[in-house]
Parts: sequence; C-alpha cells; structure tokens
Amino acid sequence: MGAAMATCAYVLWGFLPLYFAATKHMPPTELLAHRVIWAVPFAIGVMAFQKRLGEIPQLFANKRVVIMMALTAALIASNWGIYIYAVGQNLASQAALGYYFTPLIVVLMGAVLLGETMSRLQLIAVAIATIAVVVRTVVGGEFPLIGLTLAISFAVYGYFRKTQPVGPTQGFLLEVTILMPIALAYVAYLAWQGTGHLFTNTTDTLWLMGCGPVTAVPLILYAFGAKALRFSTIGLMGYIGPTLIFIVAFTLLGEELDVIQLITFALVWFALAIYSVTLVKKS
Repeated sequence: MGAAMATCAYVLWGFLPLYFAATKHMPPTELLAHRVIWAVPFAIGVMAFQKRLGEIPQLFANKRVVIMMALTAALIASNWGIYIYAVGQNLASQAALGYYFTPLIVVLMGAVLLGETMSRLQLIAVAIATIAVVVRTVVGGEFPLIGLTLAISFAVYGYFRKTQPVGPTQGFLLEVTILMPIALAYVAYLAWQGTGHLFTNTTDTLWLMGCGPVTAVPLILYAFGAKALRFSTIGLMGYIGPTLIFIVAFTLLGEELDVIQLITFALVWFALAIYSVTLVKKS
C-alpha cells in the first residue's frame, strides 16, 4: 500500500505541469494564492476523515512550532510560485532539473549544516552535478537559476520540516492556514482591481478551485507512502516525478531539447545513478 501511495504521488507530480500549462493565462501569483486557499478545506477534510479534528487547536498552541511552520510555509510557497512561473514560461524542463538536483542538495546540506560525513560516491555525485551546472552556464550560456532555486528551496524546506514535532497532514494544514490570510487578501485585492479570474467564468473558477486538491492530494499520499517504505526505496522512487516532468515538457508541452540541455541532464542522471548506489548500500 505504501508503494502504491508513493507512486501515485509521484505520477501526479509528474503530470502537474499539464495543469499549470492549461492555466498559464492567469498570473502565477493568483494561481499560488488559490493553491493555498483551496488546500485549506481539503486538508481539514482529510483530518476529519482521520477523526483528528480535535488536534487542530493544539497545533496553534505551541508558539515556537507555529513560528517555525511559518518559515516552512514561506519556503514551500516560494517553491510552488517558482514552479508555476516555470511552467507558465515554458520552462517545465528546468523544474525537472531542479527536482533531480534536490537529493544531491540534501546530501550537501547534511554535510555543511549537520556535519554528516559524505561518502566518496556521494562526493563524486555532487561533483558531477556541479559540472552539469558549469556546462549549462559556460557552454550553454544559461545559469539554471530556476532549477537550482527549486532544489534549494525544497531541500531547505525538508530540512526545517523534518525538525518539527508535527505530523504530515497536521503540518500541511498549519502551513496553508498560516498562508491563507495573505492569499485571501491578495485575491480580494485582485477582485477589487477587477483583474481576478475567480467567478469570471465557470472554466477559470474550476481551474482555480482545483489548485487546492492538486496541491494537497500528492503531498498527503507521499507522506503516508513514505512512512511505510524504507529510506532507499522512497529515495529511488523520487526520480519518478522529475522523469515524468521531463517527458511531459518535451513531448506534450513542446519544449525544445538542445544538445547542451541533453548533456546537462545526462550528467545529472549519471550523478543520481551514483547517488542511488549509496542509498541501496544504506538499506
């Protein structure tokens, strides 16, 4: 069951660019606000299904936890916003690259922030990924800013999120609840300006309301799947999402794959293959 849940989460994430490609006529900031707003009732519904609604007041009782969750909320919101922007600018492949970078950034953070020792294979993997960035920047003339920003923001988010004594569903609800006042204020401002898309027509309204479920469902599935699986298994399965994004970008969204991009991805795939060996050895 855990493997099935995790697989569903990664498949949903893999095809998520199609959703935001269909909504790119709307500003990324508006889509981000609605991701937050419509995720709140969905998360509450999940907690109701779990019969854990009584825990909600307790979530806000610990001020230290709320402050730290506000930080993780800001990090995940920035990650979502950059992702929406990337897809809207026909740069979904950059998002795929970013999520390929993420596990290597996590390893590097463990060494720098936690004093964890990197194995020789992990050092080689990070070095190869660094070469990929250099090739993309020097030879291709384009620094992979979106990809690296997505990777770093998600890795830092995971680092802080892991340190909090809050479950996956409760934590997600806390984050979107903290962000909700800002999101509501922004949507109200758009309505006042007459530039918002909510309730202007049925199609756009449904797209905006759907931002909540497409955000919450894979996150919750992943959280439950990860609990039931070994670290190495969930680590290797993590490549499903960016691989699908990569395929979707170049087959369904019409992005161009040039030689430099192919070399960059090939180097990152090689780095991840080496890193995967370290995961298998740990299990």
